[in-house]
Amino acid sequence: MIINLAYIAACVFFIIGIKKLGRVNTARQGNFLSALGMLIAVVAVFSEREVADSWNSDWIQNGYVWCFIGIAIGSLIGIIWAKKVKMTGMPELVALFNGFGGLTSLLIAVTEFFKSPDGGDAVNAVSIGLTILIGAVTFTGSVLAWGKLSEKITGRAIVFKGQKSINFLFALTALACIIIYVIPFIDAEVKFIAIMSLVAISLIAGFTFVLPIGGGDMPVVISLLNSLSGLGAAMAGFIIYNTVLIVAGCLVGASGIVLTLIMCKAMNRSIGNLLFSGFGATQAASKGGAQTEPKSVSAEDAYLVLEAAQSVVFVPGYGMAVAQAQHVVKELAEKLEANGAEISFAVHPVAGRMPGHMNVLLAEADIPYEQLKTMEEMNPAMPAQDVAIIIGANDVVNPAAETDASSPIYGMPIIKAHEAKTVFVLKRGKGRGFSGIENELFTMPNTLMIYGDAKATISALAGEFNN
Repeated sequence: MIINLAYIAACVFFIIGIKKLGRVNTARQGNFLSALGMLIAVVAVFSEREVADSWNSDWIQNGYVWCFIGIAIGSLIGIIWAKKVKMTGMPELVALFNGFGGLTSLLIAVTEFFKSPDGGDAVNAVSIGLTILIGAVTFTGSVLAWGKLSEKITGRAIVFKGQKSINFLFALTALACIIIYVIPFIDAEVKFIAIMSLVAISLIAGFTFVLPIGGGDMPVVISLLNSLSGLGAAMAGFIIYNTVLIVAGCLVGASGIVLTLIMCKAMNRSIGNLLFSGFGATQAASKGGAQTEPKSVSAEDAYLVLEAAQSVVFVPGYGMAVAQAQHVVKELAEKLEANGAEISFAVHPVAGRMPGHMNVLLAEADIPYEQLKTMEEMNPAMPAQDVAIIIGANDVVNPAAETDASSPIYGMPIIKAHEAKTVFVLKRGKGRGFSGIENELFTMPNTLMIYGDAKATISALAGEFNN
């Protein structure tokens, strides 16, 4: 009875925690409550009679010993990793977290299979099969996403002839393997072959699933893989009859799917189009970029425009994360505000390389929450902005999404920074963005490029206000 009440309390903390994660000013509290819920759940699991029966005076056979060793090692790795990882490394870290969640579900399912090779009842057999499929796809898919995000391999879509047919064949074969395992009268040796084949096929399918997805779609992929890791955990909960794991997995799975759909809507694309279109596989040059050379200015010249500006909007992108410029951005915003300018931050839903990437960076720098504007809030007011400052963003401000039907991002809602009276684009160099698409904004008459490290550039602009 007490254990069941503990599980209910843990689930309540999970739900409240996720709710509070929806706002910047309550996100830390939400994270703490979710962690507290998980702590309660872990203590409750250790108090289960089946787990308590694993206590043994021989420490080698004592389940608690190995559990606490695993917790200690994992906690040490987590603390060191959390301390060392930079904000630019957060997207690939999140991808690995998703992958480890999938791997855990996979290992639970395989372990339960060896404990019950015949599959047991139908519900248990189906749960084992689906957990292996989801867990393996999530694991290898997340590893590949980590490789793309960390640029250890190309971030562009990798497509080859017959790729969709191969993925479809993998799906059919995986389904057939699960059916063979579920059917009760099939020989145990055949079931073993089916499950081992399912593991291998699912691991390969994870790679082929993420392979054709280009860099511009990676935030949505991270969200989808996060959802899959939750679903895998929920299915694992059915296998080991753990209520809190089912609830927690469903919460992660459902919230991940909702976020994925929101981000797809922000890109004006369906999930099917995202998964199978091969966005970024080919390069697309904008019409403006082929005809005109971008105009550039120095930070000193840009200051003269900013000094007279009455309204300034910042549009952050991955370049701000790379430069770790969020704190100096706040400093410049405060200087502009003290000079009489109204300050806003326009945040696109898929800016950066993971969901909420820019919101996390801006919150870290204590940017006032009321200054953060969504794309829908900011776009109507953009023509009235004296200056728009683009910090390392590319696709989310590319007018080709509205003007060039041949562009891979055509139809995607963008932040209409090009409608501001003056646009400053802070960029490391003259290359294309992560998705490899030319940006028409860079060659527009009202756009001025400021090349160099974003942090140094913004520091120079802020420094001009001190002179």
